Amino acid sequence: MRPDRRNFLVHAGRLLSLAALASAYPSRAISRISVYPFSLGVASGSPRPDRVVLWTRILPNPLDASSPGTQPYSVRWEVAEDEAFRHIAAQGIAAALPELAHSVHVDATGLRPGRWYWYRFLLGDAASPVGRTRTAPADDDMPASLRLAFASCQHWEFGQYAAHRHIADEAPDLVAFLGDYIYEWGAYDLVHPPSPRRRSNESLTLADYRARYAQYKSDPHLQASHLVAPWLVTWDDHEVANDYANDRDERLDKDFLTRRAAAYQAFYEHMPVRLPALPPGPQRFAHLRIYDRFDWGRLARLHVLDDRQYRSYQACQRSDRGGSGTVTRACAELDDQARSLLGAEQESWLLDGFASSRARWNILAQQTFMAQSSQAPLVHEEDGRFWNDGWDGYPAARGRLLDGLAKHDVSNPLVISGDVHTFYAADIKRDFFRKTSAGNPVLATEFCGTSITSNSRPQSRTEKYVADNPHIKYGRSDRRGYVTMDIKASGTSVRFQALDDVRLTASGVSTVASFAVENGHPGAVRTD
Repeated sequence: MRPDRRNFLVHAGRLLSLAALASAYPSRAISRISVYPFSLGVASGSPRPDRVVLWTRILPNPLDASSPGTQPYSVRWEVAEDEAFRHIAAQGIAAALPELAHSVHVDATGLRPGRWYWYRFLLGDAASPVGRTRTAPADDDMPASLRLAFASCQHWEFGQYAAHRHIADEAPDLVAFLGDYIYEWGAYDLVHPPSPRRRSNESLTLADYRARYAQYKSDPHLQASHLVAPWLVTWDDHEVANDYANDRDERLDKDFLTRRAAAYQAFYEHMPVRLPALPPGPQRFAHLRIYDRFDWGRLARLHVLDDRQYRSYQACQRSDRGGSGTVTRACAELDDQARSLLGAEQESWLLDGFASSRARWNILAQQTFMAQSSQAPLVHEEDGRFWNDGWDGYPAARGRLLDGLAKHDVSNPLVISGDVHTFYAADIKRDFFRKTSAGNPVLATEFCGTSITSNSRPQSRTEKYVADNPHIKYGRSDRRGYVTMDIKASGTSVRFQALDDVRLTASGVSTVASFAVENGHPGAVRTD
């Protein structure tokens, strides 16, 4: 498949941006290093029918940012049709620049659609681990299936990454990570969880965030999860700061945008993402568009959203702080039609994606629980208590999104979510207050994953939420884990996979609930 002109120009712009950085070192780039440089492993992501992004970072010691030195490196890369690398499909040399933490992003092009590949990086005599990746099917193909694993919220301080070992064992076609890949505080230690657990070392600078990513990516189970399949990634709040909204953090720090830019740069440096060409100058990471859509032939379209960078501030905040809280229907800002969780430009882009989709299944991969979740019984429409950081704090924006699904008659909408550290299955309706289904059909089906490690509320409270919100069909907050979806033209099956004990590296895993969604019939049906 030949890339179209627009893709070619975007790719060329990205190369020119990197070339401008590399030109500062025309004769100093070196092609070897005396110690093993791939301590953070490798990753791939953002698959298209003819290309995939490959990632690594040159860092011999995860706890020592100075260990690679200050010089750039010329890193070789290879993509092969076989694990033994007898048949090379693509290869080249990429620059690992100190300005970008010696990270390497390769957009490996010229690949065939809908097939598996193997890849590696080489620096001198050192070879990286071999990763397995794949391209998306051709646009007009209807693949037999897509196995998608999704996860979120992996605070180093709260447990082991055994869930990632089990994700790797599932051999998914694709992994979606829905935010909170890192948390911005904690001890810098390669053993987790530390004891005692304490809030310390909050990340504020670029060096801080780079160190935090290096710590997290040193984990062998997380590395294994990256090795088996390409990832789609988006961020939530903790990649920057708890419950931040747009240009405001909880503390109303006047220098927050400087901190946010540092966090955005570190995110780019450590993720297998494909971005538009970065603008020149010190403000190149002041804004970073990460929302995107990915087609899996005609079987599925994945709309990957960003609900942090462009959102309106949380409703009815205290005057002396930002961040989240709980509000009632007495909060007048909830009814403000101008408020948005995604921002006007991203909302318009999403509606365009609904209108143009030819996919059997349309998956909204986004950060937080979309279904209404009142924390108090709903006897009357004016009742209820809502968390204002999630979609419940932006009901007008949620309504516009759901109106878009209905207007464009979007085929089989599925919402996948994270953030709230709870397994949920829910039916999405336009009006969550109406008790009857007449004139208020189920528009989409939502599956929310629990956290990889981060803790949650008591199960008894979650059961109360389920009882008070009848469109929520299932809730489980006392277990950590991930979600696996098997998507076929005829239907989608979903498994909530829960660890036996998040404290144990060798923890087993089991299915605590399973569901099915039939083609053309929205709504979660319990199957276990």
